[in-house]
Amino acid sequence: MRELILIGIGTGNPDHLSFEGARAINAADLILVPRKGPDKADLADLRREILARVLSNPAARVVDFDLPRRDAENPDYRAGVDDWHAAIARAWAAAADLPGADRVALLVWGDPALYDSTLRIAARLPVPPQIRVVPGITAIQALAAAHAIPLNEIGAPFMVTTGRQLREAGFPPGCDTCLVMLDGSCSFETLPPEGIRIWWGAYLGMAAQILEAGPLAEAGPRIIARRAAARAEHGWIMDIYLLRRSV
Repeated sequence: MRELILIGIGTGNPDHLSFEGARAINAADLILVPRKGPDKADLADLRREILARVLSNPAARVVDFDLPRRDAENPDYRAGVDDWHAAIARAWAAAADLPGADRVALLVWGDPALYDSTLRIAARLPVPPQIRVVPGITAIQALAAAHAIPLNEIGAPFMVTTGRQLREAGFPPGCDTCLVMLDGSCSFETLPPEGIRIWWGAYLGMAAQILEAGPLAEAGPRIIARRAAARAEHGWIMDIYLLRRSV
């Protein structure tokens, strides 16, 4: 592997793929498709749908590989993530170890540069290749578009954070708007709801997309119920939400 091409593919709508991304797919010798288990088969299926639409290079090979899972029982979160990333890097290297696979592409959910570890994992490859990144639509953009809202108030900042940070530190200081990603625990429940509105979305860009919005005290319970039902139905969930305090 001389070059690793990381192609952002958006949040679930194949139309999110850019023309640049389509060209990058067709420039690859090998395209790796991760399998995350039967409960997340939708994610691999979406990648295959994109390839069926745009891949016209007959010489390009498509190879599926099993993605290692993180040890969620490890009490040391950072150490567990480090071990997981190292295992993924080994899986990439093994899957790409094919004759003529000089340019290898990975289709990355959302964008490789925002709350995604693909670039960190690439740095762990035993022989570091040249890295090329093709940006994609992020869950943040998809959420704002789905609700038809601006991300920021006029001239005001906003913060992007995680559910873990929201639980441990509360509403970020210094701004009245925050976007919360990677939250598997509905961490907005830990906030005093008075004066806070929420805009929530799951499976953004996909046919299964669901949205909720309103004052946190009213919308919070609806989100918790819909999130639990959707996770039970699909076996997995990806969601994101924006919180805004009234000023």
